[in-house]
Amino acid sequence: MRHEPAFRLEIYLFVLFAPLALWLGRSGVERAILLGSLLLVLIVEMINSAIEAVVDRASPERHELAGRAKDMGSAAVLLALVNVLACWLLILGPRLF
Repeated sequence: MRHEPAFRLEIYLFVLFAPLALWLGRSGVERAILLGSLLLVLIVEMINSAIEAVVDRASPERHELAGRAKDMGSAAVLLALVNVLACWLLILGPRLF
């Protein structure tokens, strides 16, 4: 957490939204989906950070494959964030609109 500003931000958002997930979910399944989608972002961000650390450790030189690996890790984080948005909108959207 100390070395990854993106992970730090995601932790802060988790601390903010986790209680909301537990409060707004009407059933155990809804709570699990809302909370689980938030946890998935943290998990994917940790994996992305691990990939970046290994790539940086393996070689400080720029390499096409290293760049692709980092880009795919970042894309996975983006997809996890899109998943949060989709889960929260699908569960809470009908109540709001």
